Amino acid sequence: MAVALAVAGTAALAHGGVKDVHVMARMQGMSTLAAEMKVIGRMAKGEAAFNPDAIDSALARMADEAARIPALFTPEASDPKSEARPVIWQDFGTFTTRADALQAVSLASVGTVESPVDLGKTMQKLGGACKACHATFKQ
Repeated sequence: MAVALAVAGTAALAHGGVKDVHVMARMQGMSTLAAEMKVIGRMAKGEAAFNPDAIDSALARMADEAARIPALFTPEASDPKSEARPVIWQDFGTFTTRADALQAVSLASVGTVESPVDLGKTMQKLGGACKACHATFKQ
């Protein structure tokens, strides 16, 4: 519960001043992905106890959120606080493919992380999927 409150508080600060409702929804969705990645990342770093059930839960939520990404970005909305690059809408097919890749990696990883070694491999795959999109589409 404390982690959820901390993430919500951080998201509220990061999203302060956003006026466009579509941009706010996107930012909240990305914050959800980041929060779940942090849950898994803390375990990978040894900052939290290894817990396969918590990992599976985080992966499932990441897959659900990744599935929502194309719809969240369908309105070509802008806001000074947004970190989305305009190239998203110029190359929406690639953007959607990368969101689909994150969903696929997340789903395929559910139930496969049985040890910290497995977690390291999963983190590499997730990180690669996130980086592939951010490198092109995030400011």
